[in-house]
Amino acid sequence: MALFQYGTDPFEKAGPLWPERRRLCGALLGAAAVASAPLAQAQRMYSGTLLSLPQMMDPIVAGRPLREGGLLLEIPVLVDNGFLVPARVVVDSPMTEQDHVTHLYLLSQRNPVTQMAVFHMGPWSGRAEIGTRLRLAGSQKVVALARLSDGSFRWQQTDVIVTESACVDGT
Repeated sequence: MALFQYGTDPFEKAGPLWPERRRLCGALLGAAAVASAPLAQAQRMYSGTLLSLPQMMDPIVAGRPLREGGLLLEIPVLVDNGFLVPARVVVDSPMTEQDHVTHLYLLSQRNPVTQMAVFHMGPWSGRAEIGTRLRLAGSQKVVALARLSDGSFRWQQTDVIVTESACVDGT
């Protein structure tokens, strides 16, 4: 005898458990959607809008002392392709146990996610210097923000003109 006969429901034998299973799966999918909704807010996704400097830095700085300068942000002023933009940041710090850089942030004014990168550092790093490639969604300001071991921050910004944008699809 065949396990499945034409014209019958294969889940018919599951009885009352099958509707319970569907409700459980629906509830889990709903919970996952609700749980992931704050993620866009936590990552500060602002697709298509230009943020001001306070909007970019205030969530990280949170009222701590902030000083412009004390670091060097090197990015080309004119970029043909926004998919691979070279960037280099050097912070003026002795990198000793008492005085060192703890975090280095790269922030974007226009990208869907404002905080492009975070680098964790300490006296073991030797130098407060990073080199990386960025993905930029059009012409914008890029900000390098360094958090020091005393809790204060230093920052530097530069304007970048991008002829072919990345992040067009919102990613």
